[in-house]
Amino acid sequence: MYCNQCGAQIGEGAVRCPACGKMVPAIAVEKRLVRPRHDRKIAGVCAAVANYFEIDVMLVRLIWLLAVIFAGSGLLAYVIAWIVIPEEPETVVVMRPQV
Repeated sequence: MYCNQCGAQIGEGAVRCPACGKMVPAIAVEKRLVRPRHDRKIAGVCAAVANYFEIDVMLVRLIWLLAVIFAGSGLLAYVIAWIVIPEEPETVVVMRPQV
C-alpha cells in the first residue's frame, strides 16, 4: 500500500505513513442503499435512507411526511424508491449437529 500524500510505501497494519506521518485511512467498506428486512414501517425506504446516510430514521420519516403533505411529490418519490431500492439479502443461519 502507498501513501496518498507522499507516495511512500506503507506496511500492512500501519496507522501512519513512516515518511510524512499522515494517518492511513481504514479499509473502506462499500455502503449500499438497501431496504432492511427489519425496522420498517411500510416498505423500509426511510430506514434505507437513514442507514445509508447514518442519521436517525425518525428524522427521515418526518422529512418524508412533510414532503408528502406540503410538496405532494413525496408519495410518488416513496413509491419510486420502493421499486428502485433493492431489499436487503436474506441471512441464512445454518445449524450444525452436535458431534
